[in-house]
Amino acid sequence: EGWRSLRDNFKMAPATKPASPPALGPKDLYLILYNALCCLGWAYVLALGIPSILASVASSDASFLEALKTAGRELYFATPATAGWSDESSPSLAFVLTVVQSAAVLEIVHAAVGLVRSPVFVTTMQVGSRLVALHMLNASPKAHTQWGAALMIFSWALVEVPRYLFYVTAIITGDATKGTPFPIFWLRYSLFAVLYPTGICGELSVFISSSKCDTFLSLLGAGNDSIMYWYAMAFPIIYAPGALPMILNMAGNRKKAFKKRFAKPPPPPRGLVWPVTQTKANGEEVRSSTPTAKEILAAAIGAVNPELAEKVRNEKKWRFNYVKHLTNMVEAQCKSPEDALKVANAGLNKAYTMFQFISKDGKTTTSFASAMSAKNDTKFCTGFVKGELETPKNKQLEIAYKGKQISGDELTRQVKKWVEYGTIEPSAGDAILKCAANPGWIDLSDKYFVLLGAGSAMGPFEVLMSLGANVVAVDLDRPGIWKRLIERARNSSGSITFPMTKEQKDCANDDEMYASSGCNLFTETPLIRDWLVDLYPSKPFTVGSYAYLNGALHVQVSLAMDAICRDLCERRKGTSLAYLCTPTDLHLIPKEAHDAAQANYDEFSKKPFCAVMKMLGGKKFLNKNVRKPVAGEGGDFYYVNGISVAQGPNYAMAKRMQHWRAVIARSKGNIVSSNIAPSTSTVSVVQNRTFAWAYEGMPYFTPYEIFAPETSKSVMIAILFHDLNNPTSVANPKTALANPNELFASGSFHGGLWRCAYEVDSIGECSVLLYFSREAAPYALALGSLGLAFIWPYLR
Repeated sequence: EGWRSLRDNFKMAPATKPASPPALGPKDLYLILYNALCCLGWAYVLALGIPSILASVASSDASFLEALKTAGRELYFATPATAGWSDESSPSLAFVLTVVQSAAVLEIVHAAVGLVRSPVFVTTMQVGSRLVALHMLNASPKAHTQWGAALMIFSWALVEVPRYLFYVTAIITGDATKGTPFPIFWLRYSLFAVLYPTGICGELSVFISSSKCDTFLSLLGAGNDSIMYWYAMAFPIIYAPGALPMILNMAGNRKKAFKKRFAKPPPPPRGLVWPVTQTKANGEEVRSSTPTAKEILAAAIGAVNPELAEKVRNEKKWRFNYVKHLTNMVEAQCKSPEDALKVANAGLNKAYTMFQFISKDGKTTTSFASAMSAKNDTKFCTGFVKGELETPKNKQLEIAYKGKQISGDELTRQVKKWVEYGTIEPSAGDAILKCAANPGWIDLSDKYFVLLGAGSAMGPFEVLMSLGANVVAVDLDRPGIWKRLIERARNSSGSITFPMTKEQKDCANDDEMYASSGCNLFTETPLIRDWLVDLYPSKPFTVGSYAYLNGALHVQVSLAMDAICRDLCERRKGTSLAYLCTPTDLHLIPKEAHDAAQANYDEFSKKPFCAVMKMLGGKKFLNKNVRKPVAGEGGDFYYVNGISVAQGPNYAMAKRMQHWRAVIARSKGNIVSSNIAPSTSTVSVVQNRTFAWAYEGMPYFTPYEIFAPETSKSVMIAILFHDLNNPTSVANPKTALANPNELFASGSFHGGLWRCAYEVDSIGECSVLLYFSREAAPYALALGSLGLAFIWPYLR
């Protein structure tokens, strides 16, 4: 929570000089021309339509509403003559409308060839539905002579003129968020609230009218009327569940765009930062994550396969194609234990030499490796608060699940259900049950846990406090964070130790203590490391990396935590590491999980819903979650591709760094608990409506289950306790593994991802559709009723 909020005041900042407009290349010039012509085309539609409507209403003797309806019915036939421009009859509104809307087909081409960063499928659906409506409008006299056609045409034109103008200014200025003039920006992200609903109503009227038009129904010849009828009526059926999500999605985009436009400018870069990748003519420094991430991955895989490394460096579409290079890396690591460790060491070493560290005054810039090896004169003070409660007796493992705490036989039954259903691996179930059977493992009175990102949503702070653990908390220097953490520690039988900028005894009251507590993982990484190295020297530490940030910041905070973990492992005997792996990654898996995924695929591929979605989505939807094993020393290795491309390459890189450190530390004799946590409905995830909707629909695909944060934290802490105490656990370096990456194949509480029929990245849209077909049925019915009321006059 605390580290996530750091986004507001710490980002990759450009230099303070104002950015100059970017140099425009041939691609930019083409897109400017295309968008400008489309803008002019739609403006022409408005320029003909509005005066034609006004002239028709002014010349009518009927009431205003009747005159308006009549004018709407005649809009399709508008010409320069009806608009009062001249006596010419061309180019007519119908002709220009057809040309400019048909030109939108190029938007699909632009997305497909990478000229713009738009999803091809979504663009195809949006443009395709417009073209269908346009075809029916042109082919059906009944459709283009009803006033709903005018509603559709005006809605389209009023949306498209500012949209295309927005694109033109965005390309010219190089900044779609802050470079575009505010009136255009506001129209682009505001008109949809009115014009999307009116446009949808207009399109529905065109579909319905076409289904009642003899001319349209006879297009395929005598006897084929029913085909054309269902062709027209299929779209109102599709629109019913799709309209509301589209409007809500645009509302979410508006909120994000306005927040970004009016966000405070980021401060100058300090501490651990991405390296400079470009210096513009005006002196502005660009710190792009893509070139650096590519070079780190190339160095990692190049340690065992230089040819694959060059493919990484030559990748032009990194944002969407990074997964295949990560897959190549994982497969290369399977060849031998030595190769797995070579890759891990090379990747992290490259990161340490490439990333930079800027002093607080901004005067000194070194490599991160140099910063971590330099001597520091500044030291943190130490704060300590002991809990006021007595240590509970007869402790037993409890898991928070569906609003209650389960333990004993009830816990055993639930764990077995998860295992039998395939939601978790048997090794995870065994770990939880062994922890429950050994209550001594949860006696934490003499255990010390270092939590990097103590206040994070998925961190175990609450659970550890409830069990009386000694927590060394590292989090941001913000009073609100420390008030919450310290008050929770006081209301426990455990203790909390934390860094301070002044002696605790010199604080006049709690508020002053809160204000003096905390640190910054980015700007004070070496100081945090030094403080932890000297703290409680006789106590073994378990160091958990739990801080999380979005985007490129996630890589930075992961590298900062890695430096601390690396040095603590080297300088403190008995240090163990703890990680929470994401299920949305590339992992080695047991053969049993592979076989279960195949069995589920055989079952689900026969279901009508899955068959239809696969037919509609092609390679986009419902891709088989089964891959061929990779041969290596020790046998065949099975793996799963759980990566969600939408999470981005920075997220994948941040998690990969943790994988690398885990296998390196284990190879050097440290206990490493690195288990896969399930998909969890944390606040940061479900605040994205699309993810929230997908989470609601995913359980359709056996054996998925989405867990609440309380459940995820309590089961993962149980597996952690097992790893720290069971000498036969794979976390223990004395347990032999055929490959270091098999560390991640055991103890997985993946939530069903490993054994699902389909890859997680291919079920998102289907899950959203399933959610709305089930939960949003009343809303769809209400919208349908309103639509029916609107078009009822045309049905009679």
